[in-house]
Amino acid sequence: MAEAIAGNPRFFKRSGPYSLAIVAGAAGGISSGVDLLLEGVAPLQTAGPNEVSFLDNRRYLPALDRTSAGAVIVHPDVAPRVPKATATIVTVEPYAGWARVAALFHPALPVSPGIHPSAIVASSAVIDPSAEIGPLAVIESGAEIGPGCRIGPCAVVGNGVVVGPDCRIGAHVSLSHALLGARIYVYPGARIGQEGFGFAATRDGFLSVPQLGRVIIEDDVEVGANTTIDRGSSRDTVIGAGSRLDNLVQIGHNVVLGRCCVVVAQVGISGSTVLEDFVRVGGQAAMAGHLRIGQGTEIGAQAGVMSDLAAGSRVLGTPAQPKYDFFRQIAMLKTMAGRKWRSRREPPN
Repeated sequence: MAEAIAGNPRFFKRSGPYSLAIVAGAAGGISSGVDLLLEGVAPLQTAGPNEVSFLDNRRYLPALDRTSAGAVIVHPDVAPRVPKATATIVTVEPYAGWARVAALFHPALPVSPGIHPSAIVASSAVIDPSAEIGPLAVIESGAEIGPGCRIGPCAVVGNGVVVGPDCRIGAHVSLSHALLGARIYVYPGARIGQEGFGFAATRDGFLSVPQLGRVIIEDDVEVGANTTIDRGSSRDTVIGAGSRLDNLVQIGHNVVLGRCCVVVAQVGISGSTVLEDFVRVGGQAAMAGHLRIGQGTEIGAQAGVMSDLAAGSRVLGTPAQPKYDFFRQIAMLKTMAGRKWRSRREPPN
């Protein structure tokens, strides 16, 4: 098996090499000023003298002590720990610096303009000449594909869908009843704009309710693989600018996410719930419908949210409750369980 390295050339194109000054500039940091040429990025444990690494978590300080990296991106507080043989790039945001440096050495692949011969494109679709339409993709009537877009293999862009500039639509994605802004990444297998889970119960069974809204995705959003976003029932489902949805997220009809929300894998958000700006939701959490989650709220993994939450809330558990209440209850249960166990083992007087 091939050696495990960051940015394996079999899959990732590499640019460079770059001088230490250029790398430090990309990181938004200040370098120690030595004359050094860097050829790539790597973890602290495996980086060599021609590679740059980073430290953002103090848990890995021992790895920093032993690293052979040519340069390391660190916070000013950690700079004294960097080995003498390693150049220091100092920034108050090491992880953000690492992201920019990694992108410097491994830039995103450019779009290859054109329509693959196997793609099916309706005559009324509008495709910018700079866009790339992949093999077996389907672009239906009235759809619009903006400049610099890439539509992946077997993706379906439905009737009237608008995809704004510089978007990346992954393989097997389906888009319907949706308007996408600029620089949106939709990863493979995502489903956006399908009918929501709406029906009326009658004496004779269930009656499906027409879902007449749309999905609006604002600029700079990422939608993870196999995530589903239902279109609205009578108003729109909205994903706010800069938000990040992980893989396997379910967004119900009429849900509104504010700016820069983070929703981690396997979260389910029921219909008509509103998340205000900068809400963070941990994996496998679930929210009932018609709720309002206040700005900056943090919802822990596997929490079950059944009522509105004020701005800045920190909740855990099912039903969700304030973080410190949850941990106090856990501590109490452990104490009670320990007492009961000890009482069973103690001999009678």
